[in-house]
Amino acid sequence: MATFVDRVVLHLRAGDGGHGCVSIHREKFKPLGGPDGGNGGHGGSVSFTVDPQVHTLLDFHFRPHVKASNGAGGAGSNRDGATGDDLVLRVPDGTVVLTSDGEVLADLVGAGTTVEVARGGRGGRGNASLANSRRKAPGFAELGEPGERLDVVLELKSVADVGLVGFPSAGKSSLISVLSAAKPKIADYPFTTLVPNLGVVRVDDHTFTIADVPGLIPGAADGKGLGLEFLRHIERTAVLVHVVDAATLEPGRDPVADIDAIEAELSAYGGLEDRPRLVAINKIDVPDGRDLAEIVRPDLEERGYRVFEVSAATREGLRELTYGIAELVAEKRAAAPEGEPTRIILRPRAVDDAGFTVHEDPDGAFVVRGPQPERWVRQTNFDNDEAVGYLADRLNRLGVEDQLAKAGAVQGSLVRIGDREFDWEPTLGAGIDPTAGLRGTDPRITERPTRTRASERLAARKARRQPTPDLPEYGTDFDDDAS
Repeated sequence: MATFVDRVVLHLRAGDGGHGCVSIHREKFKPLGGPDGGNGGHGGSVSFTVDPQVHTLLDFHFRPHVKASNGAGGAGSNRDGATGDDLVLRVPDGTVVLTSDGEVLADLVGAGTTVEVARGGRGGRGNASLANSRRKAPGFAELGEPGERLDVVLELKSVADVGLVGFPSAGKSSLISVLSAAKPKIADYPFTTLVPNLGVVRVDDHTFTIADVPGLIPGAADGKGLGLEFLRHIERTAVLVHVVDAATLEPGRDPVADIDAIEAELSAYGGLEDRPRLVAINKIDVPDGRDLAEIVRPDLEERGYRVFEVSAATREGLRELTYGIAELVAEKRAAAPEGEPTRIILRPRAVDDAGFTVHEDPDGAFVVRGPQPERWVRQTNFDNDEAVGYLADRLNRLGVEDQLAKAGAVQGSLVRIGDREFDWEPTLGAGIDPTAGLRGTDPRITERPTRTRASERLAARKARRQPTPDLPEYGTDFDDDAS
C-alpha cells in the first residue's frame, strides 16, 4: 500500500443554497397578515489550509470526492434556513492547487495559508424579502443557487533549503541519515528511495532543511525512472548538492560523467539554472574511491564547483560539507528580498461596465453572459409565472433588453442565459406604441388626447344636477267638449 502520495485529483462540490419560502402569515382576526417566508441559508464553501502536521496527500488519494453541506431552506414566520458548514481541507506545506487544464489557482506555502477554491451557493430570498410597496404579497420565492463544482489537481512540492540529487545508490539516503534525524530506507540496490525524505540539519546558529530526492537517470525529465514524478520536489530548494559515487563498478560511470548527466536532466526540466551547486564525492572510505576522488577533483573545481570528499559510512568530511552548505544557504537567505505583508488589491468595476455582454452565436441565438443575469436565472422558478415576470423586470432594469435590441434581436428571437433558452418578448410601456417616431417628438403630446378636459367634466356635472321641468298635474287638462 502506498504511504506517500504527492499528486491527487479531487472532485470538489460546494454546498447548494437553500430555497426561499413562500408563506402568508395566518392568525385569528388578522386576515391580512402579509408575507412571512424566510430566506434560504447559504451553502458551505470548500477551502484548503496548510497544516504543518500533514506531510502527504494520502487521505485525498483514498477519498477524492469532497462535498460541503447544503444550506437549509427557509420557513414561515420569517424563519431563515441554516447556513451550510464550510469544509476546510488540511494540506502539506508546499501544495500547489491547479485546474484540470494546468492553470495554477494557488501556491500554498507557510503554515496557516488558506485559500477558498469552491464557493457555496447563495440562499434564495423568501417572499417576505421580495415584498415592496408595489408587490405587497409576492406569490413566489427565489431558488437556492447551486454551489460551485470543479475538479482540481493537488501537487506537493517539498519546501526544503537543500536538495540532494544524483544517480541511484549514490549514497543520498545514507548522507541525509547521518546529517539529520531522518531515517530513510537504505539498501544496496538501485531505487531504494521511492519517496522524498526531509531532514533538519543544525550547524551552530544555522538551521536548514535538506531533501533526499529519488535517484535520477538519463531521460528522467522525459519520464524514465522515478525522476519525472519527483523532480518538482527540488524546485523550491535554494542549494543543490550533487552526490556522486566514487566507488561504482558500472562501466562508463565516473563522477564527472554522472554530474554531466544529472545537469542535462536538470536543464531539460528547467527552472533550476540559478541554484548554487556543491559536489559531494561519496564513499571515499573505499580505497579505489578515494583515489578516483583525488583524480577528478581538479577537473570539477575548474568548472566552478566547490568539491567535498565525504564518507557517509565513516562520517569523514561531513563537518566541512555541512558548514559549506550552511554558508550557501545563509547567503541565499540574505540575498532574498524581505517578506512583505499581503496587499489587498481592490479592483472596482469600470464606470462603463454593464456587468454583462450580449453576442449572437452562429446558431442565431443571442447569448447573455454575466454573473448577475446568470445568477438570477438560476434562482428563478420557471414554473411560477409571477417569478418569471419578476425576472423579466430585473433584466429590463439591468439593461439587457436594450442591449438585445442593439444586437439585432427582435420579438421571438432565441435568447440564451446560462443553461436556459427562451423566446424574447420585449417589455413594453403601458399604452405606448413601441414604433419609433421622429426625433424630438412624443406621440403622447402631438396626438389629440382622448381624455376629456376638466372644464368639460365640470359642465357635465352641473347639467346632471339641474332639476327636470314640471309635468302637468293629472286630470287638469281635459277637453271641454268631453265634459
